[in-house]
Amino acid sequence: MGERDVRCRRGEGHLSQAETQRVTQVSNNFGHVSPGLVQNTTDLLFRELWLRPGLAPRDRSLVTVSSLIASGQVAQITYHLNRAMENGLAQSQASEVLTHVAFYAGWPNTFSALPVVKEVFEKRQK
Repeated sequence: MGERDVRCRRGEGHLSQAETQRVTQVSNNFGHVSPGLVQNTTDLLFRELWLRPGLAPRDRSLVTVSSLIASGQVAQITYHLNRAMENGLAQSQASEVLTHVAFYAGWPNTFSALPVVKEVFEKRQK
């Protein structure tokens, strides 16, 4: 039995409701296009990497959101910012991330992320 299987049996591999929805949506949308990529996304990225003990989920989310903004990957920000906030990142902290990242990753990438971040904030307030 692999380490991942042991973690899942201990409950550490339990998928949150958001993760279950993500798995279903990605599988339905892209499983027929690249089943290997879809499976690796779940197994390697969201189970192996995200469940490593070195960083708390909030901290992993903070790094992920910052990296997405810095690299201009705005299409991924909605999911990961919501996940970050579910993992304990406050809206005020997410706002501060934007200010901080702007100086290190540049204004254009940060301003490109602003509409997405604004929409996440607005939807979470409802």
